[in-house]
Amino acid sequence: MPPPQLPRGLSPYGRPARHSWEIALLCVVVGISVLIFLLALLVTLSGTIYDYLVFLLAAPLLVWFGRGTLYARLRVDGVKMSPTQFPEGYQMVVEAAARFGMPTVPDAYVVLGNGQINAFASGHGFRRFVAVNSDLFEIGGAAREPDALAFIIGHEVGHIAAGHASYWRMLGMYLAPFLPLLGPALLRSQEYTADNHGVCFRYSGTPAAMGTLAAGKYLNALVAYDEMANRAAAEKGFFVWIYNAMSSHPVLTWRMWALRDRSRHGKLFWRPETPPPLGATPHGQVPAQPPKPVP
Repeated sequence: MPPPQLPRGLSPYGRPARHSWEIALLCVVVGISVLIFLLALLVTLSGTIYDYLVFLLAAPLLVWFGRGTLYARLRVDGVKMSPTQFPEGYQMVVEAAARFGMPTVPDAYVVLGNGQINAFASGHGFRRFVAVNSDLFEIGGAAREPDALAFIIGHEVGHIAAGHASYWRMLGMYLAPFLPLLGPALLRSQEYTADNHGVCFRYSGTPAAMGTLAAGKYLNALVAYDEMANRAAAEKGFFVWIYNAMSSHPVLTWRMWALRDRSRHGKLFWRPETPPPLGATPHGQVPAQPPKPVP
């Protein structure tokens, strides 16, 4: 059992935590978006028509249509996980949904990856679904690294459990990619939240999952997890800061640091502090595990 003073949800034994900045950033982004929508509506009603304003006002329809066509593509082109198709992945989705207290297990699909490492979660209507590129199963097979796949599936199911796949949330965040600093920060906070779900579901898969994102499915075992995480405090400068600030996902070194240190939430704007002395285990930190050897 973990020490009782550990922050709730940041321990792999506790409830998955929502990033501390997520709701505040969501409120700010939605508030700005509503103001921009109202301004666009007023300008249009005054008789001034601009193409980009029409595109903006059509957001409710565009978001609904995009989600519907994405779900249709998966239903007709994807391989639906089931007890007979990709049963290991299907079982992971079922277990992750149960772990996070979800009343309904989301649909899960395998799609052709063509060498790309990717997975995503979304929804349409009352349905929620996750999709995993086929290449991820090459690290998730019984002979390779199933824990890494479990972490990734826990991450994606976590997006759904945290409400990130809601139509209304996606509509409210429609302009997030176009809002400097604030929009990307909200997206990064959501990724940290989903990472907390991945940790709570299968924290032992963290090093291999992050190693796969860093070096690919064949070389993930060569990534020294602690060494790369420690670079989060060492790599500094304006361009490091601006690259992270413009990214929709936390940069990998910062993300690995946050996944290793369970005593605090992941950094959004400022790099982590000086790394601890070699061999030290700060309060709340989960000791990293090296990836299993790849045969």
